[in-house]
Formats: sequence, structure tokens, C-alpha cells
Amino acid sequence: MSSLDGAALLSAAEMRDAEARMIAAGTPGAVLMERAGAAVVGAIAARWPELGAGARACVLCGPGGNGGDGYAVARLLAGRGWRVEVFACAPAQQADARAQAALWQGMGPIADWDGAAQAVVRADLVVDALFGLGLGRPLGAAFDALLDARPRRVVAIDLPSGLCSDSGRAIGGRCVEADLTVSFHAPKRGHVLAQGPDLCGMLDIRDIGLKAVPEARDGAVMLTRAPERLGKISGHKYGYGHALVLSGGVGRGGAARMAARAALRIGAGLVTMACPPAALQENAARLDAVMLRPLRDAEALDALLQDPRLNALLLGPGLGLRARESDLVARALAAGRALVLDADALTLVAKDEALRDALHADCLLTPHDGEFARLFPDLADRMGGEAATGPAFSRIDAAREAAARAGCAVLLKGPDTVIAAPDGRVRVNAGVYGRAAPWLATAGAGDVLAGIAAGLMARGRAGFDAGQEAAWLHVAAARRFGPGLIAEDIPDILPALMREMGL
Repeated sequence: MSSLDGAALLSAAEMRDAEARMIAAGTPGAVLMERAGAAVVGAIAARWPELGAGARACVLCGPGGNGGDGYAVARLLAGRGWRVEVFACAPAQQADARAQAALWQGMGPIADWDGAAQAVVRADLVVDALFGLGLGRPLGAAFDALLDARPRRVVAIDLPSGLCSDSGRAIGGRCVEADLTVSFHAPKRGHVLAQGPDLCGMLDIRDIGLKAVPEARDGAVMLTRAPERLGKISGHKYGYGHALVLSGGVGRGGAARMAARAALRIGAGLVTMACPPAALQENAARLDAVMLRPLRDAEALDALLQDPRLNALLLGPGLGLRARESDLVARALAAGRALVLDADALTLVAKDEALRDALHADCLLTPHDGEFARLFPDLADRMGGEAATGPAFSRIDAAREAAARAGCAVLLKGPDTVIAAPDGRVRVNAGVYGRAAPWLATAGAGDVLAGIAAGLMARGRAGFDAGQEAAWLHVAAARRFGPGLIAEDIPDILPALMREMGL
């Protein structure tokens, strides 16, 4: 997936529109179907080079264009000496698919569907060309025996059948499980969201000549890309911003210290951590480049903010949930400066309508799923559970609506982190496939992410931009470090990472 940085993340409707535009521009649908079949065969050869002439393939075809791709794959595999069986759950209905089915029948039969479940077990490779992007309902009982079978290798064309192309949720709770998914032109939302990465196996995006079709338009969802121009060029430290990180009391400063260190490492000119007076000694023993200030109460925060050079604030990591902390969040919001709200601060906002109403355009909210559910319970309910039909409500839909309601940027954390702006812009940081970073499932990693975002906002980034850049760097740093990562490692890996990236 790393090679797809910045690519459009298409819905099923957008992909169908791209194909229709290409056909209208003069490329016949039959040509696109032939290219798709050849692309799948090429991906199979790359993934399983040990398979070839004499190997057994079971190709499962549906009635639409996905099935047409399957007939083309069957014919091309047979031409390479494979032993191919083809099963159709329904006759081909789309014109190009009917033509491909006829071409296949010049080489071999279309077998009775009742034998498909047995055939997939004995095959060396199963090709799922049933529904791809087109299914909006559960697969149904007719496919139960097929789903219960345990094939050796499964390649899905476009998307495993039963997986919602727009949400990555299994429609009706059941879906084909693929070892390899071959799709075309650009990744689809279902490839990277929710269950999608687990059910797709490996993802191989192949070009079939649609690149002249415009991908990005108003409202387009894009994958994040590596940030640019993070390096310091010249000037005074205050020219790169001054971030203020608020900490909790005695024994609760670790999360804020990690966040503050991350803000400094990402290039904020100065970082100050403010904590209750009783925690000063503990934090002073652990901090050097990060400055330290006592913070007794909300009035003390008002006094600190008399300095206009404190241009970005972070509240939440280890902050606490008492009335004092609620007052601190209220004063920080009232200051109207760039503000990252994470962890405890999000819980306080969720419990207090006045705090929610005080959110403003320069805020960035960074909830994980549990915090998101406290902030937006109705959206979380729609996003979770079993999808009855497709296109199902997705993490993209949830984050976009949450940002519109809050009036500020929202970063919904996960392997499929979604960053949304109140104007409808969305970016997805897909830490999956070749960008997977399972080591980020460690205590404190979210605090570091919030610190990186706060440091970027101190440097002048808007919340939406800071969120997507922070998410990208967070995953990149974790992947550079590798197994054994703990949260404290992430800030210290950022300098080498940025140097390698030329930032």
C-alpha cells in the first residue's frame, strides 16, 4: 500500500463512473474485461509462481461484470495449461460478461453450481469472480456450503464477495476470505476499512488503462501521503511555534511527557509542559529540553496564555477527569488557539454539552473507537455491528459526520485511521497491508500521536493537515523501528525518519 500514498480511495459508484467514462471515451468494455482478466492472471503468477501448467483452478462466476472477468481468467489460465473448472451461480446477464462466457464455452463447460463447494476443496486455486464491488445484500443460504469450505488458495477479483466495497464490513456477517485480492485502477474503500484488510489477504492493484480518468474531485476520499517541508530552514525558535502540553498530577505525567517530547521532535520551536505544583519535582527529573511550568488551576492557565507565543495546546493525555480538569478544557477552548483534545479531554467534552458547544474550527479531536462512541454514540452504533445491506455506513461516513457536527477536524484512530474536516474533506491513513504497524497497539502510542499533531499545529498546520501528517509519520516511525516498539521510542525515531525522507 505504500506505493499508493496519496491515491484516491474510490467508492463502488466512483469506480463504475471511471469505467463508464473510459468506455464513453472510446475504449470498449470488452477490452477492459480482457485487460482485467490478464491482470488477474499476472497477479496469480506473481503471488504463486509455483503454480502453472497442470494446476487445478476453480473459477466461480457471477452474473455481472465481475463474472465476466472470471470467464476471461478461466480462458487465459486454460491457455497456459491449467486444468480449469468453471461454475456460475447464475447465467451471465451483462453483455460483455455474456460474450466472455461464450468464449469460455468454446474451451470448456460451465458446470452445475451444486458441485462448486466440492470443487473448491480439491482445487489448487479458487477464483472468486462472483460479485466483486456490486453486491448490496447478504450472500444468502445458497452460498453457505461454499463459505464453509476450506480452499487452499483464494484470489478475489475486485473484492471478496460479500464484503461491502464502501465500508469494509461483511454484509450479513459472512464473506469470502481471500488470500489475494486483485483490483484495478485505484484502491477501494472496502480494501482498507474495518474487516477489509483481513478478508482481502494481500492486495494487488493493477492498471487496466483507466489512468486518464480523473480520480480526485470535490468530496473525494484520498489516502494520506508523506508530508513535505518539515525541516527547519532558518529563523528564531519562536518562528516554529510554542506548544503547551497540560499534564495530570503526581504519578500521571508519563503520557504528557511522551506527547511533549513528540511535539518537540517533530519540530515545534519550544514545548512547555504545565502540571500541578505537586508534580513539578517528578516531571523535572524526567525533562530537559521540554520546559516545565506549575499549573494550579484554570486561572493559572489564563495567566500562562497571556503569552501570545503559546500558539498550540494539547490537553488530554493523563490529564484527569475532575472539575479542575473540566475547567482547564473550558479555558483552553475559550482561548481560541490551535488545540488538540485527546484522551481524558475527550471524555470531559463528551460529558459536558457546554464544552462540546465551545469546540471551534482550530480544534483537532483524536478519539479511539471507545472515545468516539462516548462523543458520538449514534454514529458509533451505525458504524458497528453487522451490516444488513450495502453500501453500509463506514468509518469514513462516521468521521465526516462527526467533524461536521463538531465544527472541527476529527481523527478517528485505528489501523484505518480516518481524518475528516468539517467541510467534508477526508483522508485515510491505511496502516494495513505493506504499511501495517501492529506494534502501535501499545500503551502511550496515541499520546505520542497527539503530541506529533500538536507540534505540527504549533508550526502552523491546520488541524486537518496536522492530523493526516501526524498519522502518516506515526505509522512510518513504527514501521522503521519494528517489533519491540514502545511508545517512548516513537519520538526518538522521528529525526532519522525525517532525514531519510529528506524532510
